Amino acid sequence: MVNAPATLADAVREQALGLGFAVCGFASAAEDPLRSARLEQWLGEGHHGSMEWMAARLAHRRSPQGLWPEARSVIALGMSYAPAHDPLALEGSGEHARISVYAQGKDYHDVVKKRLKALARWLVETVPGAEVKVFVDTAPVMEKPLGEAAGIGWQGKHTNLVSPTHGSWLFLGAIYTTLDLAPAAPHRDQCGSCRACLDACPTDAFPAPYRLDARRCISYLTIEHKGPVPDEFRAALGNRIYGCDDCLAVCPWNKFASASQAIREFLPRAELVAPRLGELLALDDAGFRALFSGSPIKRIGRDRFVRNCLYAAGNSGDAGLIPQVEALTRDPDPVVAEAAQWALERLGASSPLPAGRG
Repeated sequence: MVNAPATLADAVREQALGLGFAVCGFASAAEDPLRSARLEQWLGEGHHGSMEWMAARLAHRRSPQGLWPEARSVIALGMSYAPAHDPLALEGSGEHARISVYAQGKDYHDVVKKRLKALARWLVETVPGAEVKVFVDTAPVMEKPLGEAAGIGWQGKHTNLVSPTHGSWLFLGAIYTTLDLAPAAPHRDQCGSCRACLDACPTDAFPAPYRLDARRCISYLTIEHKGPVPDEFRAALGNRIYGCDDCLAVCPWNKFASASQAIREFLPRAELVAPRLGELLALDDAGFRALFSGSPIKRIGRDRFVRNCLYAAGNSGDAGLIPQVEALTRDPDPVVAEAAQWALERLGASSPLPAGRG
């Protein structure tokens, strides 16, 4: 005989796990002054870079009740995308590009939101009169600090949430509700003296433990940053063309993360595990859209993606890429053209090839 859940919170957690979430916890929707102060300090130091939307809705981002005054509780959830392969396996490969693990499968926004909505529907049906709102990385919600407050993990020195049972390979989502659910005790920090993530960062994006300067982060530079990547970071990009997993991949807590916990939609597409740079450089807009249909990569557009591929080409040492790179020096997008010229010089061809070659 299966025992019935003792409380509504227990029932919510049971339902969440049944829907494929790996972790579920509960926090108050009220403002936390310390959390708000840390956010304001981070923004004040300019560490958000060009992500103006982080500051534009500060009043909403400070707390759940700042966004929705009627909210009383937060249901914090995490869904595993733990990889079965070594995320660092392609490090130094000149032939292949590296795409962050999270972007190798289906778009997590769609996958996680679908399950959040299913949990929200169940909650409303179970408790008539309950109101809910669901969020997954598309609203002014501080998912990581809320996850720590809800007891599902702690923010590590790399600022990502770390679960003692699932590591850092978690997509986070939240449900705000008008229900009063007993908050969990915040998860204690278990990083100890470890600094593996800090030492692994190729661009020194952590000015101090628990602090990230997004302007130096490869994930920011390859995804959010719209213009030319500053020269000082281009070589450090290596062959990373979309995101970076280095600080997560070296975290000791990820030894507890199991790929068996990841749901089917997050299994990597074969063509994105070890994509060939030469094939990616050949993408036009239509080809880019076709290849990345249903992928989070699609949102950065062909131009920014090819810009990233050109930096990787410049770092590859593969002279066989020169004809493709040279052709892209005439790309209509000036950022792409400039990246191609940089790559050409890195590959030892300091000036464009004569017309008709390649």
